[in-house]
Amino acid sequence: MGSFFSLYTFTPWDGLNSKQLTQVKLLSLKTAFHSFPVIEQTFFEDLMLNVYNQSHYTWKKTIKRIVGVGNEDYDITSFNFIWAFDDQNRMYQLLFQKIEEKEKSQAILVALAPPGLGKLLSKFKREALHRILTLLNKSSHLKFLMVLAPKGKSIVEEKQLLRVDKNEIDKLSYINELKNIPNMQGQWFPEFKSKCPVCKGEISGVGVSTIDFGRLICPRCGYKGN
Repeated sequence: MGSFFSLYTFTPWDGLNSKQLTQVKLLSLKTAFHSFPVIEQTFFEDLMLNVYNQSHYTWKKTIKRIVGVGNEDYDITSFNFIWAFDDQNRMYQLLFQKIEEKEKSQAILVALAPPGLGKLLSKFKREALHRILTLLNKSSHLKFLMVLAPKGKSIVEEKQLLRVDKNEIDKLSYINELKNIPNMQGQWFPEFKSKCPVCKGEISGVGVSTIDFGRLICPRCGYKGN
């Protein structure tokens, strides 16, 4: 098992290029902490205030896939990603996952980049984390900050849906194919013809047999069936 998450996102710095995904490698916070740090909702509330009020803070739906350290795919709907540069040209990339499905929820800090941030957290722990989060909400100290959110379903879910749809189409095509295959009588179900047990003649066809209170009568020998 590795130590890195992989995030796949459309490129917001390239006019939201929707034809190409960029992979971002992020160091798991488990390398610096025994468990993922819980981030209070107030941090995200302050962040969204900056998104609404500061032109260099933006929010875009671009995330299409998240792969964990064990190569497992995650449901992307609970994740958000922060990408920022400060006035000292230092980069910050942080991946968060909401603890609850509701809009206002605490979140855990799952992974980050560059590796230098991981080393900083390993050494100074929560004090370093507090300083980083405080800096991200100080608009005067940042050149830009982007909050990247999920865009629709993950590419893995989309492929699964396409596979299911294709299987259903294949089944329907097979059923229609069967319906178009004639049997020996040229019909979907075989034609049933009764035979007289006495003269062995067929008792079928209009004008060939007669009905006597629900019983077939052989027109050749007069046998009455039960």
